[in-house]
Amino acid sequence: MEIVEAAAAAQLYTVVRGDSLSKIAKEFYGDYKQYPAIFEANRPMLEHPDKIYPGQVLRIPALG
Repeated sequence: MEIVEAAAAAQLYTVVRGDSLSKIAKEFYGDYKQYPAIFEANRPMLEHPDKIYPGQVLRIPALG
C-alpha cells in the first residue's frame, strides 16, 4: 500500500530553459542538495544529472 501512496504523491514537471536538477529541487523541496532524488526517479531516461533539456517531463518524487 505504501508504494501506491508514494506514486500518487509524485508530481510531474516540464523542464524549461535555464533549469537544472538542483534548481528544480530547490523549487520543490526547498533544498538544492536533494537533486539526486529527482535524478534517480527519472532513470534511465536521464543518463547524467547535468543533461536535462527543455520539454522533458520529469517525475518529482515525494521526499520521506
